[in-house]
Amino acid sequence: MDLKQLDRPAPSGLPVHVAIIMDGNRRWARARGMPPVYGHRQGAEAVRRAVECCGRLGVRYLTLYAFSAENWARPRAEVGELMNLLRFYLRREIAELDRNGVRVRVIGERGRLDPDIREMIATAEQRTRANTKLDLIVALNYGGRQELVRMARRLAAEVEAGTLDPDEIDEATIAAHLDTCDVPDPDLLIRTSGEQRISNFLLWQLAYTELVFLRVAWPDFGEEHLREAVSEFARRERRYGATAG
Repeated sequence: MDLKQLDRPAPSGLPVHVAIIMDGNRRWARARGMPPVYGHRQGAEAVRRAVECCGRLGVRYLTLYAFSAENWARPRAEVGELMNLLRFYLRREIAELDRNGVRVRVIGERGRLDPDIREMIATAEQRTRANTKLDLIVALNYGGRQELVRMARRLAAEVEAGTLDPDEIDEATIAAHLDTCDVPDPDLLIRTSGEQRISNFLLWQLAYTELVFLRVAWPDFGEEHLREAVSEFARRERRYGATAG
């Protein structure tokens, strides 16, 4: 693809909500003879670039898969470095995000995160809650199947309490009980590093999302790659199960 054609996507084809599976940090570092944390640190800079570009393009929601429920199985030292990087990012970036009109939100199960991280997340969400330029949604200790389990338990509790009639449960009811209850489903999902799977990410929400897989590793992800994916999205016809034309 000629990147010179990517100066601006067609306004009518701009996705409202972009989700990204940020893949390839460890392989990127390994290829350079460096430990995984080096790739994760460079990946944090790619997050900054993605947020800035989404703001320039006018994307309204950006969801990043930062740490999955399965990532706890990684080596303990690597998990510790990831948590320290998260602390650093929350301390360093929130003020700038707030100044730029970005609302920070976190989805996933917070109970396993350290108390200081939970407190910093709560502070970031509270500080930025009135911002309206871009919603930055960070998936931490998140898994799509785990989210559906939490949703099912919430519905079961309401049925048991007599506040919900099982016969009234529909798609809207389920969506209202998910972590993303007040966020539109993603229009576009980008996964970097060449892998072509969704890895337990937003399983309900991705039902009609357009998927774009890029070979670039996440630490090398830049504005040209985001624009490439947005331009690919703009060329597609979204039919939601209906026939074309």
